Amino acid sequence: MTPSRRLLLLVLAWAGFGAAASAALVFAAAPAAGLATALAGAWWLAGAALLAAALADAWQSLRAPPLRLERQLPGVLPVELWHGVTLTVHNGGARALRLDLFDDYPAAWAMEGMPHACTVDGGAFVSVAYRVKPDRRGNARFGQPHVRIATPWGLWQRTRRIGPQQEVKVFPDYSRLLGQTLQATDRRAPAAGAIRKRRRGEGTDFRQLREYRQGDSLRSIDWKATARQRKPIAREYQEERDQQVVFLLDCGRRMLAREQGGGGPGGSEPGSHFDHALQAVLTLGFVAQKQGDSVGLMCFGGAAAEGRWLAPAKGRAGFDRLLAGVYDVQPDETAPDYTQAAGALMKKLSKRAFVVLITNLRDEDDQAMRSACELLGTRHMVLCASLREQALDRAAAAPVTGFQDALRQPAAMLYLQQRREAIRRLGLRANALVDVAPGQLGASLIGRYLDIKESGQL
Repeated sequence: MTPSRRLLLLVLAWAGFGAAASAALVFAAAPAAGLATALAGAWWLAGAALLAAALADAWQSLRAPPLRLERQLPGVLPVELWHGVTLTVHNGGARALRLDLFDDYPAAWAMEGMPHACTVDGGAFVSVAYRVKPDRRGNARFGQPHVRIATPWGLWQRTRRIGPQQEVKVFPDYSRLLGQTLQATDRRAPAAGAIRKRRRGEGTDFRQLREYRQGDSLRSIDWKATARQRKPIAREYQEERDQQVVFLLDCGRRMLAREQGGGGPGGSEPGSHFDHALQAVLTLGFVAQKQGDSVGLMCFGGAAAEGRWLAPAKGRAGFDRLLAGVYDVQPDETAPDYTQAAGALMKKLSKRAFVVLITNLRDEDDQAMRSACELLGTRHMVLCASLREQALDRAAAAPVTGFQDALRQPAAMLYLQQRREAIRRLGLRANALVDVAPGQLGASLIGRYLDIKESGQL
């Protein structure tokens, strides 16, 4: 229990009154001595009355008021978006209460609308709304809210913590994920009215019979159906379904690199390379499950996420399982071991799969990465996706205006040249490697995946 602002002002006024009474006793002339003595007596009486009032007011607040507090908050929140939170205070007592509310939200989050002062009548309730914005993915905790209650006469304030504690999960922004998916797939949509011709090797899953059209292969004609219908009937095939797409996601120190935004079409949005990689995983996973494929994931390189395995699963349930399985994964300072990760994945996958290895290649990775890709390639189709650091591209292209720039530019150019040589030494075909800026990773993976589906390579 602490004194309120009202009590402090009364004590200050009483002290000023005492100072005036003391000055009157010291400096008053003989005729005014009686008045000075009366002022001193009044000061003592005022002090006694103030003390009695403070004690009586404190006594009335010793019994905790019958308050009940509820918090309305979704259990799952998208990251970097504002969300409303509502606190509802129920007063089960007979008298009105003056309250100051402050919720115990995660300290690193942005917040608007707290603290909040309100009055709750006896037997009534008051709802207070405010907003929070999560700053990172993972689990977060709301503690018990703080409630500061004014005593009946307003001389004291009592602080209590009441209400529930609550755990919430902060997921990647799903609306942004859908937007990226639509953008990536819309670029591949054929023009209106165009006839898409079948390529050799495209699609082997039978879909339906239909009338023969100009441009169809003669091998697609179903002669038995043609004889029955007495007109040319062709078999129509669709892209293969029921295949596996498995992500091998680096959670090590390489993925801690952050982008500050490059501007222009090739720039990346701010965020760590791991955040961009995770967004790309979910984007391609969403597209793959729409195509009827199973989606799985294995993490490597991070001490906390090492060995996290999500077996391939189909449909929306499989995508939801993927989303729930990676929302709290965070990279750390652990060095990745590509060969060990490839060996572990080989033990888990028996059926041929499309394996997407996402990392940030450096010049020293050529041998380890080549061994990992060769091991995976003995059974699976492998795509190595590397995130290029935009800061180095900008440093190499920046004009030289001073001594520091003269040192920075050749160093960046040398590093990029060594990185290109390391990628060349991997010996991967052009269609088995993606080396792009973080913000372009999702669209690049979707494009490569759809090319593979259409060509029937998997």
